[in-house]
Amino acid sequence: MKRMMGMGVLAAAVVALFWGDALQAQTPEAPEEWETPRLFTGGSLVVAQPRGEFAQYVDVGIGIQGFFRGALDPAGILSLRADVSVLTYGRETKRVCLGGGVGCRIEVDLTTSNNIVLGTVGPELALPAGPFRVYGHAGVGFSWFGTDSQVSGSLDDQQPFASSRNQSDGGFAWNGGGGIQLQVSGGRIPVALDFGVSHQANGRREYLTEGGIVDLPDGSIQLNTIASDADFLVWRLGVSVGLRP
Repeated sequence: MKRMMGMGVLAAAVVALFWGDALQAQTPEAPEEWETPRLFTGGSLVVAQPRGEFAQYVDVGIGIQGFFRGALDPAGILSLRADVSVLTYGRETKRVCLGGGVGCRIEVDLTTSNNIVLGTVGPELALPAGPFRVYGHAGVGFSWFGTDSQVSGSLDDQQPFASSRNQSDGGFAWNGGGGIQLQVSGGRIPVALDFGVSHQANGRREYLTEGGIVDLPDGSIQLNTIASDADFLVWRLGVSVGLRP
């Protein structure tokens, strides 16, 4: 009897062992926690608020900004950041005659826009706090101020068919600022809302403002350029997205 009971216990142990292995094989493993990505990119809507001497000639500028950030440590406390922005601070459109001669049988739209292109690269220092990430950054690079005029048709044909650059000036620039990010989505591709502000220092620039080009009776134009310091604040609201290989 004892021998039969011993054999029964051994058989039960073997069945239990086999059954446990089978259940473990059929149960999916729990997903591992995703590591924080080291590369990030994103974009923002930006508003430029002129400061100092620049505010005497320009009201406000609007545009878009894109950035790329590479973390230098696993926690993302220290990163290398690059920003590129395109802003427009003045735009005007008027109807003009196409070509010379008597009368005006063909009219076109002449649009003149005053634009700024910014590009900087530099360090970013952050303090992660749960879903929030507070950061400060600084960068050096360039700024370019330019005014372009282009001619387009009307009604069903709005594509420009001729353009000309009226004025441009550029050079060294730097910026410094900070912001806060709020993570709204985790997982493999984390997404965060990004709000920040930075001071953009461009030094002295020569530029045109809205209405700064005057058409003269003889067909030539007069450029009323302004030379001044051209610093402003950049307010931004956008998103940041983590990248994975």
